[in-house]
Amino acid sequence: MIDNPAGPTLLGFDVILVGTILAGIAAFAMIMAVYAAITVKDPMAKRVKSLNARRDELKAGIVTANAKKRQSLVRRTDTTDKIKEALNSMKVLQPSQIEAVQQKLAHAGIRNKELAVFVIMARLVLPIVFGLLGFYLFYMSDMFPKWGDFKRFGGLAGTVILGYKAPELFLSNLSTKRSDAIRKGLPDALDLLVICAEAGLTVDAAFNRVAKELGRAYPELGDEFALTAIELSFLNERRKAFNNLAYRVDLEAVRGVVTTMIQTERYGTPLASALRVLSAEFRNERMMRAEEKAARLPAIMTVPLILFILPVLFIVILGPAACSIADAFSAKPGRG
Repeated sequence: MIDNPAGPTLLGFDVILVGTILAGIAAFAMIMAVYAAITVKDPMAKRVKSLNARRDELKAGIVTANAKKRQSLVRRTDTTDKIKEALNSMKVLQPSQIEAVQQKLAHAGIRNKELAVFVIMARLVLPIVFGLLGFYLFYMSDMFPKWGDFKRFGGLAGTVILGYKAPELFLSNLSTKRSDAIRKGLPDALDLLVICAEAGLTVDAAFNRVAKELGRAYPELGDEFALTAIELSFLNERRKAFNNLAYRVDLEAVRGVVTTMIQTERYGTPLASALRVLSAEFRNERMMRAEEKAARLPAIMTVPLILFILPVLFIVILGPAACSIADAFSAKPGRG
């Protein structure tokens, strides 16, 4: 006597069990989405502390006349000094290298320039750590028993290269996300700057106003504009504040805005008309970028359509028929 299965099966899997698991995963994802939507935090709350610290630093730098006290304003720790001494002893620390890493940190939104020493130290330590881990995985353990010597050496070399490139890839990822967020809000910010300039506000007051208005929608751009407004208020040279903005943001559009602001400060040209032209240009560029992505969408959706949507569609359409056929063949044959 043959026992019938407890439920319908498809390709050897219990359909009810698989459906229950997928329903549980979908319910968990829905709960997490609702929780993320309810617990929305103010994106500017964490940036207020850094802006206040920069304001206090500029105030102290102007008031303080002693150079030694002014050097104490830089955020340095004993750990940073020890790491710097160790790198200097190994002859691997160069001023140009530190400046390049500091600029990458600024592009990623990290204000503390002393962290450049940690990044350079990570480039030395992580390849050794990843290399030892790769040597254990590919040569000491039995996780890849069928791999030959060439594949093992390639895996070890890949782990060492990954350890060397990991800090740079991390900073590059942060910088790319931040630059994209700033690029999206730049046309709106320029429109608000035009309105503020036509209303008679000064440049630093206009930057501060735009930072307050766009802080929630574009927190990265609001952070940069607020910091620029603070530097315009306290720095002796206003041109330096604009150059700092171009230094912190890795965008050609921001560098164009900075060049325009410097020229208006130097030659007294109308600020509103120049910013209006830049705003229209950046808005057209954003529209062209959106149209380019829309044109690439059919080609991009071909692979997910074939791999994910069509199999699910076939299962939904042919699944009940396949279950019925499987039950019919597994049933006990009748007597003749």
